[in-house]
Amino acid sequence: MLRRIFLLICLTPVFFVVNAQETPESNNATRTPKVESGYQIIGTVSGYADGTVVDLLNGNNKMPEGTTKIANGKFLFTGKMETPDFKLISFDKSQTYIPLFLDNSNVTVMVAKDQLDRAIVTGSKSHNDFMEYSRITQPYEALFQQEKITDIEGAKKCADLLSEFVKTKTDSYISPLAIFRIHQLNQDDAMMEKTFSTLDIPVQNSPIGSYVAQQIAESKRNPMGKVIPDFEQADINGKMVNIKSYRGKYVLIDFWASWCGPCRGENPNVVAAYNKYKSKGFTVLGISLDKSKEPWLEAINKDRLTWNHVSDLKGWGNAVAGQFGITSIPQNFLVDPNGVVIGRNLRGEALEEKLASILK
Repeated sequence: MLRRIFLLICLTPVFFVVNAQETPESNNATRTPKVESGYQIIGTVSGYADGTVVDLLNGNNKMPEGTTKIANGKFLFTGKMETPDFKLISFDKSQTYIPLFLDNSNVTVMVAKDQLDRAIVTGSKSHNDFMEYSRITQPYEALFQQEKITDIEGAKKCADLLSEFVKTKTDSYISPLAIFRIHQLNQDDAMMEKTFSTLDIPVQNSPIGSYVAQQIAESKRNPMGKVIPDFEQADINGKMVNIKSYRGKYVLIDFWASWCGPCRGENPNVVAAYNKYKSKGFTVLGISLDKSKEPWLEAINKDRLTWNHVSDLKGWGNAVAGQFGITSIPQNFLVDPNGVVIGRNLRGEALEEKLASILK
């Protein structure tokens, strides 16, 4: 589970909570003030009664940042963005939204009730870029849901299209998202860093850009082909366990937590791999980001995680997680008998296939 919810990626699926400036509440939907340096969103709607509540939500955590009401078939939001960011427009507290990548522009929205997916949004360059990005990725959306890419030709084509998008839009706040997607397809850390460096500095410093920069930093901190850094932490009985004691075995260093749904969902795959290959020199070391011992031990027993586990019970403040720059879970590293990293974030079939290739 991602520590920070990157809802933008989930929808097209972070990743992270963006610190956006709140927009002021609009109390008069029929007035259209002049916006000097911020944005205004003028909506024209049909099918909704006057007085219907309209919310402008933060796209990453769905918290309201502005509220108004429909009057004479229209609504209005005004405010100012520090950087373009993802927003959602909701009617009558519905869980169905109009997605909007908002910048400081005069934006118009035309929509009919029960047809929010057909809303026409104009006036925002960032939103136009987002729609172009979406048109590129939509035919390949299934690729981004896979633990391991099987359609190599499709992945290359999509990556090439996104690379061209970034090349021609170095000033676009959507380009970091495109770079993130490219990396999902090719896992090329060096290319991710090189492409990211071509972006305009304000784009690099944007919320999405900062997330990509963080991924680049993490790839350097724990690179493939390098010996994993030394660490130790207490196991469930309080005994200190040092990673060097695992030399001579293939070890999956697994960052997880009892409260992490995706981690718990992945555990059966890890159990299956462990049971299949433990007699061939493979083991697992679980590192928990729990804060309480009781749910941690309960999850270990319930999920039948019979390998060794360590934690300092400091949650996201876990010292080893901090050393590895872990900001989302589940995450794992596969190291060889010499402690060299030979795999990252291997899950499901990808873990099974990797172990099958090295443990004949």
